Amino acid sequence: MTLAHEQHRTPAPETIAVRVVDSDVHPVPRRRELVEYIPEPYRSKHFLSHRVGETIIYDAPDYAHSYAMRVDTFPADGEFPGSDPDLAFRQLIVEAGSDIAILEPTVKATRLPEATQALATGINHWLANHWLDSKNNWHQRWRGSICAAIDDPANAVREIEHWAGHPYMSQILIKAEPRPAWGDPRYDPIWATAVKHDLVVSCHLGRGAYETMPMPPVGFPSYNHDFMVTYSLLAANQIMSLIFDGVFDRFPSLRIVFVEHAFSWILPLMWRMDAIYAARKSHVSIGRKPSEYVKEHIRFTTQPLDYPEDKTELTRAFEWMEADKILLYSSDYPHWTFDDPRWLVKHLPPAARDRVMYKNGIETYHLPEFVPAIEGQRRVL
Repeated sequence: MTLAHEQHRTPAPETIAVRVVDSDVHPVPRRRELVEYIPEPYRSKHFLSHRVGETIIYDAPDYAHSYAMRVDTFPADGEFPGSDPDLAFRQLIVEAGSDIAILEPTVKATRLPEATQALATGINHWLANHWLDSKNNWHQRWRGSICAAIDDPANAVREIEHWAGHPYMSQILIKAEPRPAWGDPRYDPIWATAVKHDLVVSCHLGRGAYETMPMPPVGFPSYNHDFMVTYSLLAANQIMSLIFDGVFDRFPSLRIVFVEHAFSWILPLMWRMDAIYAARKSHVSIGRKPSEYVKEHIRFTTQPLDYPEDKTELTRAFEWMEADKILLYSSDYPHWTFDDPRWLVKHLPPAARDRVMYKNGIETYHLPEFVPAIEGQRRVL
């Protein structure tokens, strides 16, 4: 395949309108590539005895063969899927038709918040040097995430401040697992810093070690599929905490994106929160219905898209939850659950397609409306 980027790697003078913003793409370090970026003393004290950036915990079909990745995403050199920016560019931008992709590296939580933040710091430097640099982002299609350990607020704030001015860092990336819930004032410095720099805070589901794993009120689940459902419950609890503990009243311009936590459950949750609010309004300090906070401050990614056999029921749910206000398209590349943008548009109500596929993404991440043209790129809309 002959492409312009293989010939001279310079952005074309012509531009095209952004029509697909992918809000969940997973870059992965090559073996031994990340360790050098992790700051001391945690590089030597904690991470040199771990395999950093080489493993994934995931239960899916054909795991033993493909590690739950798309089988065609393995680079020719034998590295892990997501480790080759050029291959990802060809498959995701040129062939699938995404125009801008939000990169979300994985930060595995540790039992030491300071060590988790050290890993996040290393990942930020690695991402800037291996994906967002002029060599690998010559096409200006990649946007990065400032990884931060929410359970280490002081160091997280310093990390956010360090990267906030980077031209290709478009969001702050945290995990939902640390306790207590996000409504606790100890996290206010992180929300304040996000608001200060007008950065959206994105939360990707994660799986750490020991007590850092998500735990329902009745204790740890027995199976991996239980955990997969638990992630949605975790997001629901964080949303309730954000609203009822007044985070959005303290920070009226704060925006939160929940990535890969599913989203169909938000409709009955809004109904339930509104009902409780109506019944106990005199006991609640917030000033609006909870559903109004959700629609103004919270967004969800489309993958995973859970839908019933009767697709008309999904359409009705989209309309009731006002999906055009709260959903962002995501592919989950390079995982086996990859949702091609050309597939997703067929499942969206026509009235919501433009907003879900690109308009909400442009607004949420403050992205440009036009990008340099790419020779041979497929167009979705």
